[in-house]
Amino acid sequence: MSVPETPATAVTDTASADKFPVTDRVRHALEVTRRGVDELLPESEWLTKLARSEATGVPLRIKLGLDPTAPDIHLGHTVVLNKMRQLQDLGHTVIFLIGDFTSTIGDPSGRNATRPPLSREQIETNAKTYLAQANLVLDPERTEVRYNSEWCDALGARGIIQLASRYTVARMMERDDFTKRFKAGTPISVHEFLYPLMQGYDSVALRADLELGGTDQKFNLLVGRALQAEYGQESQCVLTMPLLEGLDGVEKMSKSKNNYIGITEPANTMFAKLLSISDVQMWRWFTLLSMRGEDEIAQLRAEVEGGRNPKEAKVLLAKEITARFHSAAAAEAAEADFNNRAKGGVPEDIPALTLEGAPLGIGALLRQASLAASSSEGLRLIDGGGVRVDGVVISDKGLKLGVGTYVVQVGKRKFARVTLA
Repeated sequence: MSVPETPATAVTDTASADKFPVTDRVRHALEVTRRGVDELLPESEWLTKLARSEATGVPLRIKLGLDPTAPDIHLGHTVVLNKMRQLQDLGHTVIFLIGDFTSTIGDPSGRNATRPPLSREQIETNAKTYLAQANLVLDPERTEVRYNSEWCDALGARGIIQLASRYTVARMMERDDFTKRFKAGTPISVHEFLYPLMQGYDSVALRADLELGGTDQKFNLLVGRALQAEYGQESQCVLTMPLLEGLDGVEKMSKSKNNYIGITEPANTMFAKLLSISDVQMWRWFTLLSMRGEDEIAQLRAEVEGGRNPKEAKVLLAKEITARFHSAAAAEAAEADFNNRAKGGVPEDIPALTLEGAPLGIGALLRQASLAASSSEGLRLIDGGGVRVDGVVISDKGLKLGVGTYVVQVGKRKFARVTLA
């Protein structure tokens, strides 16, 4: 089975690797690589690759593969994208690989059941959105975008069988989630074994020097390393990034747990959510999400430990991230909006709508204004003291509002300017 042609920048000469000096620039590149990582395997090989690249001027090929399983990216996804950008800024070639073929298999990583594959239509729609959002972190002018259907479709049944012959069932069963499911008697479909093989073959096709992923991807990344050796290539190094905890500070950031910050959320919402994280959690987010240097972050932390208000540091983080996905002006406006709300003011950009049927009961108004999921939920919010009309806390669940315009507030962040007719 032939290996797809790849750009001529790939270097696989390991015999002369020891002759390349470890300069200060190489040491700096290693420190940039290490920042915030969970594991870098093997670090000695990565140092050799960096030294060779510095001496020869040939950039390293750094791969990140993402299956477009959902249309939106949240800040948790950007942890590994940030690392890609840091390595991109060192002058290396970053490859944003969209797993349009592997998405049709379904990645079983970390799952206790078979992941349902996506339809081609879902994959194509999500892939466009993924790329647009990834370009908010990466420099699109310096990013190589690839789709693994380029080489995976060409394999055909014969090629996939030949690929499968290069890895054993015993090694596949070393994967933690497969082992647990097998012991528990939970079904494992044969096609799930193909996923790590196809992901590994991506590294062969791209002649990757380094592959990045979350900690839950370690096994798959190591399969790529093993397959490259099988095909006579220099094996890639593996870098895993920690999984970012969500707004609750406990669970992994996830839409299903509603503890996430989406990178396409409005600037005001993003800024306010960022300020809601704990003072302790803030430093981990600085390390994994900020582009500030480690020395600058260490100095900021020392100032906070020395008595500086931690909120000031959190505001810096919130403005940096909001500016990255919106603009510096939007971040400044979001800060002003947050401060205005904290003083009891009304945001400038609240939604405005007109409702018919005045006089209208407060519960129905909250539902129709999308401030509560239902009238009964709106009444429960009133019981909890969380509803204001024109700045006045509402306690009467039987309240009816007549013709006019009202500013209705639920909690600290939900507002609507409602005109009743």
